[in-house]
Amino acid sequence: MNIADTLFQLAPSPGLLLLIIAAIALVESLALVGLLVPGVVLMTAAASLAGHQELAVVTAILAAFIGAVIGDGLSFLLGYHQRERVTAQWPLSRHPEWLARGARFFQRHGSLSVVLGRFVGPVRPVVPLIAGMLRMSPRAFLWANLISAALWAPAYVLPGYVLGRTWQRLVALPEGLEAWLVGLGALVVILAVIFSWVRHLVTREGPAYRGLIGWSRRSALGRRLWRWLSPPHDVEPPLASWLLLILSLTALSAWTLVVIHHDAPLAMDARLDELMRALALPGLDAVGQALDRAGDLIGALALVLPWGIWLAWRRHWAAFWHIAGGLIGIALLNTLGKAAIGRIRPMSPEHLADAFSYPSGHTSTAVVLFGMAAAFVSRELPPGRRTLAYWAAIAAILPMALSRLVVGVHWLSDLIGGALLGLVVCALVQLAWQRHPRAPLRPCPWQRLGIASLALVAARIAWLPPF
Repeated sequence: MNIADTLFQLAPSPGLLLLIIAAIALVESLALVGLLVPGVVLMTAAASLAGHQELAVVTAILAAFIGAVIGDGLSFLLGYHQRERVTAQWPLSRHPEWLARGARFFQRHGSLSVVLGRFVGPVRPVVPLIAGMLRMSPRAFLWANLISAALWAPAYVLPGYVLGRTWQRLVALPEGLEAWLVGLGALVVILAVIFSWVRHLVTREGPAYRGLIGWSRRSALGRRLWRWLSPPHDVEPPLASWLLLILSLTALSAWTLVVIHHDAPLAMDARLDELMRALALPGLDAVGQALDRAGDLIGALALVLPWGIWLAWRRHWAAFWHIAGGLIGIALLNTLGKAAIGRIRPMSPEHLADAFSYPSGHTSTAVVLFGMAAAFVSRELPPGRRTLAYWAAIAAILPMALSRLVVGVHWLSDLIGGALLGLVVCALVQLAWQRHPRAPLRPCPWQRLGIASLALVAARIAWLPPF
C-alpha cells in the first residue's frame, strides 16, 4: 500500500470531521494562538473533506460557528478576568505592539470591532482579548460574537465544501487518482502546520532560540556553538536558515539513497505515472507544455532578466551575485546529480533524449528562484506579512513541479529530490547573505519588473521551442 492510499483510508469519520472543523475554528479564533495557525488552509482542507463525504453543509457550518463562538468567548474571558497577568506573560510581554494594534482597532470601531476583527487577519485573535481587557459589556460582546461567527462560518466553510463536492464531477479522474489528490492535499496541510510551528520555534521568542541562549550562558560548548552559528556582524545566529539547511540536506541524502537503491522506479512512481497517462482533461497537456518551457533554462533567464538588470543598474551587486550564484549553483548540482545517478526518464522527448531524470531540474530551479525571491521580499515586509511571500512562492513552485508529471518526463521521486536540492541551495544562499550587514533593496518598482518578467516568459513560451 502506498502513502497516498494510506492517507485516503485515514480520512476521518463524519463525526470526527465535524469535531475537527469546530476545533480549527476554535483555535483560529483563540487569543494569540490564531496568529501561529494557518487557519484558512486547515479549514479549506477540512471543509473539502466534508463536501467530499457529502456531510450536510448546514452541519459543517454549524460546527465552525460553535467553534468560533467558543474561541472568541474564551479570549474575551481571558482578557476580562486575567488582564494584568496576560500582559505580563509571553508573548505579549515581548510583543506589546500586538496589544497596541488591537487597542487602536477596538477604540476606532467600538463594539463593531468584534464583528469586523474576525475578518481582519492581523487583529483577529487579539480583538476579543482587548475587548475583555477594556471591560466591554459581556452581553454586548456575546451578541457581537454570535453575529460575527454567523457571518464568518459560511464564508470560511463554503468555498472548501463546494470544492469537495464538485471537483471530482468536473474532472474526469482515472480510478485511483483520487487517493493521490487527497494525499497531496493532506501533505500540504501537514507541511503548512509544520512550517508555522517551526517558524515560531526559531523566532527570538521561540523555545528553540531561548533554549540555545540558555545553553550558551551555561556551557562553554554552547558559547562556542553560538559564536560559530552567528554572523560576524551580529551576535544572534540565523537559526531558521541553519535549520532549513540541516533538515533539507539530511532529507535529500536519505531520499537519494532510496532512489539509488531502486534500479527501477519506485512503486509509487510507476503507479502515479500510469494514472497520469490515463488522465483526460481538456487543456491540461497545453498547460503542462507551457510550464515546461517557462521552467527551462531560457524561461528562467527570461523571468529573472528584468530583476537582474535593475539590481545591476541600482548597484545592488551583493544581491545580484547571490541570486546569480544560487541559479548557477543549482544548474551545476542538477547536471552533476543527473550524471552521477543516471536515472532513465519515464518518457524522453527529442529535446531531452540525452538527459537523465533525477533530480528534477525544473523543480529545483523553481524552488531556488522563487525561494530566494521570497526571502528577499520578506525582509522588506512588516513581520506580520512576511509569510505571505513564502506562500506566494509555494503557489508558483507547485504547478511548475506537477507539470513535469503531466508531460510525463519525470517520476514523482524526481520532484521530491529536486525540491529538497533546491531548499539546500536556498539555505546556503541565505546563510551567505546573512554573513554581512546589507542595505535594503527598496524602493523597488516591483510591479513594472513583474510585468516585464511575465511578458518575457510569455514570449518565450509562444515563440521559442523547448530547450
